[in-house]
Amino acid sequence: MRLARDGAFTIGVMSAVAVVGGLLTPVFYIVMLIPIAMAFWFYRDPDRFPPDDPSAWVSPADGRVVEVTSGAEDQYAGMTTKIGIFMNGFDVHVNRFPTDGTVEEKRYVPGKKWFAIAPKASDENERMYVGISTGQGRATVVQVAGIMARRIVSYVKVGNKLARGERYGMIKLGSRVDIYMPPSVNPVVEVGSKVRAGETIIGVVNE
Repeated sequence: MRLARDGAFTIGVMSAVAVVGGLLTPVFYIVMLIPIAMAFWFYRDPDRFPPDDPSAWVSPADGRVVEVTSGAEDQYAGMTTKIGIFMNGFDVHVNRFPTDGTVEEKRYVPGKKWFAIAPKASDENERMYVGISTGQGRATVVQVAGIMARRIVSYVKVGNKLARGERYGMIKLGSRVDIYMPPSVNPVVEVGSKVRAGETIIGVVNE
């Protein structure tokens, strides 16, 4: 199983502590195996394979759809369709690009650590906006911190070009990812739908 790039340091430190502690007492080493195993599970980063249809937009996160709102306004993308996806502690936490595009905006907003499943988390919680120029218009993906999330990680910079399904960041310890899609993309998921980052189709382009 591949691990997310942010997991190497954490797992390395925990393993070193386990080895040193184990030299003093074998019981410490055995006890440390539990958090190390949990870290491996949390930082797992399985390969994902986008659908063959190049016009299909894919989910930016693993989890459950908690919001689908048409006519949602975004500072960068304008009038859009918003889809909110809640990630619990057992989901894969690596986030992926929903479609081919170029990063035109990156904006961090400090905020609260409210329950990410709540709609108001999109406006009140700590979050990272990434504005994307796509073939269908402007879109925005937003990583939203939650009550357990301690860090938002974003790998991209303004000017980067990413392909659909490519990794662009992660949120540590579960939270929410919102995506604002242009009007030319119709949502094909509903509240309660389970989705997988980089694979599940969440929108299709109007013909």
